[in-house]
Amino acid sequence: MRHPRIPSAQLLIQYCKAMEISQIVISPGSRNAPLIIGFTEDPYFDCYSIVDERCAAFFATGMAQQLKHPVVVLCTSGSALLNFYPAVAEAFYSNHPLIIISADRPLYKIDIGDGQTIRQDHVFERHIGYSANLSQDVTHATNTIKKFDPAMIPEDASLDDIQRTIMESNRREITLALNTALKQCLPVHINIPFEEPLYNTQDFSDIQADTTIALENNDNALEEISAFTVQWNASRRKMILVGVLSPDEIETKWLEVLANDPSVLIFTETTSNLYNANILPSIDSIIAPIENSKKKDELFKLLQPDILLTFGGLVVSKKIKAFLRQYKPATHWHVHENRAYDTFFGLSHHFKVGLNTFLQGFVPGIKNLPSPYRDQWIGTRDHYVKRRKEFLETIPFSDMWVFNKIVQSLPEKSMVQLANSSTVRYVQLFDMDPSLKVFCNRGTSGIDGSTSTAAGASLHNETPTVLITGDLSFFYDSNGLWNQYLRPDFRIILINNGGGGIFRILPGKEDSQNFKTFFETSHELTAEPICSLYNIGYQLAKEEVEVLKALEHFYDASERPKLLEINTPSDINDQILRTYFDFIS
Repeated sequence: MRHPRIPSAQLLIQYCKAMEISQIVISPGSRNAPLIIGFTEDPYFDCYSIVDERCAAFFATGMAQQLKHPVVVLCTSGSALLNFYPAVAEAFYSNHPLIIISADRPLYKIDIGDGQTIRQDHVFERHIGYSANLSQDVTHATNTIKKFDPAMIPEDASLDDIQRTIMESNRREITLALNTALKQCLPVHINIPFEEPLYNTQDFSDIQADTTIALENNDNALEEISAFTVQWNASRRKMILVGVLSPDEIETKWLEVLANDPSVLIFTETTSNLYNANILPSIDSIIAPIENSKKKDELFKLLQPDILLTFGGLVVSKKIKAFLRQYKPATHWHVHENRAYDTFFGLSHHFKVGLNTFLQGFVPGIKNLPSPYRDQWIGTRDHYVKRRKEFLETIPFSDMWVFNKIVQSLPEKSMVQLANSSTVRYVQLFDMDPSLKVFCNRGTSGIDGSTSTAAGASLHNETPTVLITGDLSFFYDSNGLWNQYLRPDFRIILINNGGGGIFRILPGKEDSQNFKTFFETSHELTAEPICSLYNIGYQLAKEEVEVLKALEHFYDASERPKLLEINTPSDINDQILRTYFDFIS
């Protein structure tokens, strides 16, 4: 087995191995050659080649999303590193343990006009768990160092002593970075400078990592909560709002206890992956009719909780955010191991523990209270479910009609990856089968990496993956299909309404050429050439009958991935969505 000759490259690879980090996504380059050689030559590592760095980083994010374990994404020097930034920000806000490794030029070649050279140290400073900037080895390319930066090797100093100090420093930095990814589930950046020659190898490794590293349990101990329990038990209006959660992240028995309390109202979202008869899964279908009501203030005050308990990741619904900022609860508690966002400008307490640790300590001490709070709003939910069914029977072919049919068609136990913008918001309006596992990049809510994330996630999921996406999101990230790792059971449903249809829903919409060009971004693109390029099965549906026929066999086993493109009219979708909320009111 070949190993790179450069000591710092050997060290970093050995530490990844010692800390059981085996998934390596590589964007090709030259400056990162020592690491490419070391990772790809060692059978311990599973290596993936993704040319486009932005796609590579989202691909790795999708893998980390599923594994709940650090994944490496590696690039060469220069602007290649900057293309990782969108995925770094997503990983930061979604708590995905992404390990960014960038090869760099030596410090003495920065800002002198050398090619593929930028200031790489601390480049992700505002959106990173830890930045490790490793020191350059002096036992490699020693003569070059003496020529260009003689201060690195003073004449009266021992080369071995200098290298020993460098190695000790690099060990500390690598350990801090990897432990941050492992313990805090945050992205970390390791920047490592290499001097040429880059491709020299040897048959043995000079360096071993410290394999005695003890990884602490991520979960903290639960604080004394008796005072919180007393406060909870004294309130007859408690609201639980759940953001992004992975499937099975919460023990069912705790959810059942909370859901069976008539003084507790539980709002979830599609991305919460929680299901119970006593929860409310479509928040906007509750709040939008209140916004349209003449008794708006009276109804909102009836919905306003005394205590708000939140957990999970970020929330999609803008309406619940607006409501809770206007009609603030007296108390807001949040549960998360590391951080709590004051989304509603009234955070009272942050329980810094894992969700199940909190529930295990909290739920046994709470008491069910008689209250009309939950049942009143469950009655409202049952009303809108009935009205929604009636409404869907009246509407013409449109985005909403299509999303209804798509949700109904999804095979049981599939993983569903949702693109952002209109896609995730439309899906929120419908009831999902409890066997489905639903994910979406809600950290930054961007459209830039949905396809790449889904492709990476599919590799570590036993069941088929269905990506539901809009046209702008799909075309923006079409390079996410440029890899050899798409599984034959990977499915893409593309709703193409010829532009950013969500902007027609937002305030300020105008039927003008400027609006169509600079907001809606009207286009006449089709996915067929892209599917041909990447050997993906392609189907097109433009009307109701074609959609229903295509969905009949779309999920059948195949020898290659499939994409179903559904063209919907662009000019009526916003009207139908507004009419829906009026109808259920």
